Amino acid sequence: MRQIIFIAHILLLLSCNQKKVDKNVEGEKVLQLSKEWSQAAAAGDVEKIISYWADDAVVISAGDPVLNGKQAIRKMVEESYKMPGFRISWQPQSVVVSESGDMAYLMENSQISYTDSTGKPITINNKAVSIWRKQADGSWKNAVDISTPETAPKN
Repeated sequence: MRQIIFIAHILLLLSCNQKKVDKNVEGEKVLQLSKEWSQAAAAGDVEKIISYWADDAVVISAGDPVLNGKQAIRKMVEESYKMPGFRISWQPQSVVVSESGDMAYLMENSQISYTDSTGKPITINNKAVSIWRKQADGSWKNAVDISTPETAPKN
């Protein structure tokens, strides 16, 4: 019986020594990263854009095949910036951080603009969810990006 009580005390002490995660601080970090990422996208800096994704990231966009990994995502990013008039930006709306502080998700609004083959400007407004995962070095990387148009493209 003493052994059980001793083990219970040890477990209690160990659980009390775990560092509490400040979810507000971690959430602000992820929000700031999303804003910086949007600025890099507005500037068209492909290397900087790619750096925000985890190596095993997944991108899911309505009507497109699922992209798995940085190589597939890089190709999509490079092809996008070849489109006439291509621009993308987003604004994070809210963030939720897990109790353990190693995962977070953002709700975002995004806009994609380009010029179609007739020269008409097209703008697509999207609703998006991005899932972020804390890396071993403490940095945050986007692990899953999901977006879907709010409505049909506006001409």
